[in-house]
Amino acid sequence: MSERLYIRPLESMEEMIQVEELQLVVWPGSELDVVPGHILITLAHNGATLLGAFEGDRLVGFVLGFPGLDSHMPERVAVARLKHCSHMLGVDPEYQGRGIGLALKLAQRHEVEAQGIRLMTWTYDPLQSRNAHLNIRRLGGLARTYIRDAYGEMRDDLNEGVASDRFLVEWWITSPRVVSRVDRARAPLDLANFLAAGAKKINPATLRHDDFVEPAKSLQPMDGNLLLVEIPSEFDRIRKNDMGLASAWRIHTREIFEAAFAEGYMATDFVHLGEEKFPRSYYLLIQGEGTLG
Repeated sequence: MSERLYIRPLESMEEMIQVEELQLVVWPGSELDVVPGHILITLAHNGATLLGAFEGDRLVGFVLGFPGLDSHMPERVAVARLKHCSHMLGVDPEYQGRGIGLALKLAQRHEVEAQGIRLMTWTYDPLQSRNAHLNIRRLGGLARTYIRDAYGEMRDDLNEGVASDRFLVEWWITSPRVVSRVDRARAPLDLANFLAAGAKKINPATLRHDDFVEPAKSLQPMDGNLLLVEIPSEFDRIRKNDMGLASAWRIHTREIFEAAFAEGYMATDFVHLGEEKFPRSYYLLIQGEGTLG
């Protein structure tokens, strides 16, 4: 992130109005989906994290989260289930690709750790390659829960027309795994490393004449501890040009992830081959609980 950019908490009603306006820039097309200022300021003054990234006086990004309860073990008392639910992360399209999203998440992690909370969760579209890179690879989050049509029919321009399926990300912010990823304690692994370790591509995509990739017509068996699941590298471009293909990718990957998670696999890494003539993207799925540490 540029030295001219800085991050700080948002507190005033005037700043909440700026967040309202930025939401419409990031997710255009539906004013009904904007979180209003009166909700934002109530959250900000009652334990939420509402942080803004600024260039001068201009708000160019924000992140919003609030305390919640983990639902995996409802029999436990509330204090033992406390987590932080990160609900929104938005960066002005003019400023994307400059590390602002990462900086906001790291600032949020610092705030949540100071609250004494160790687990943060949020959702994202598993077909969004850029978000997968940030959430899974760079931050060290993991996903083992798939939510069908999490938000129903969405009306904004970035999501309209395709079922709103989502991964639930678990970010164990003080774990050795996350600390290693955040601090870049070791070089990230690439596709060759995964294949050398025995990972199997279970759904190799087919490149079409128009340079779009389409889902595999048949799947390899889900066996072994390491699986590679391919997704399109430019899902937004597919959605804008071929809604039928976008929907096919949604159904295809939904079936794979639901089946894999039911068998105890979890998404723990992501690799994007952006240097290739036709970029490819893969999730790494690992079977077992060892990656939680």
